[in-house]
Amino acid sequence: MAFRPLHDRVVVKRLDSEEKTKGGIIIPDTAKEKPQEGEIVAVGPGARDEAGKLVPLDVKAGDRVLFGKWSGTEVKIDGQDLLIMKESDILGIVG
Repeated sequence: MAFRPLHDRVVVKRLDSEEKTKGGIIIPDTAKEKPQEGEIVAVGPGARDEAGKLVPLDVKAGDRVLFGKWSGTEVKIDGQDLLIMKESDILGIVG
């Protein structure tokens, strides 16, 4: 990827959600909610603390994460729909 996030920002690719309910009902695209799970594609170097020291991020490229429903800014990079968000918008690492 030709994009590198700055500071404590990360680039996340949403993972596809289930297209069926547990009962087998197929959910149409118009009724689906956007998934809140994704894979980290790229991370910034980290934020600086009050003393000016670089504090590295706790996540790395390849991690599967959960994030808030309205987190991040949607962008299209190299033909892919991605999200750019701060590390603090990430709720946790899956797995």
